[in-house]
Amino acid sequence: MSDKFFYKGRQDARQHHTAYGGFQTNASQKSGSRKYPLTLVVTSEARKQEVEAQVARAKLHATISVDTREGAVESINELTAILNKGGTVTTAKSPSRNDVCTCGSGIKFKKCCG
Repeated sequence: MSDKFFYKGRQDARQHHTAYGGFQTNASQKSGSRKYPLTLVVTSEARKQEVEAQVARAKLHATISVDTREGAVESINELTAILNKGGTVTTAKSPSRNDVCTCGSGIKFKKCCG
């Protein structure tokens, strides 16, 4: 046998990239929106009113159900995760060598405070 390449016919057309492994091309779902509300479970009517007030203050949407069975567990993890989410951290950029100094002297940073 020789090591030559033999033509075996035309290759099949490739499938679209979204057909593999659940890759989503659309934007992700935003939890707490009108289309995708939070699903919360509380154990009493009083607690339901407290959670509804928190949801309203945060301007979110949620479906809250009351589970009064014995040994029922409250499930508001989605809400606490959204409420405890940190904001964007921005830091002030330090001046480069040739910028005017931030102390107000009027001379370059490299000759003043740098």
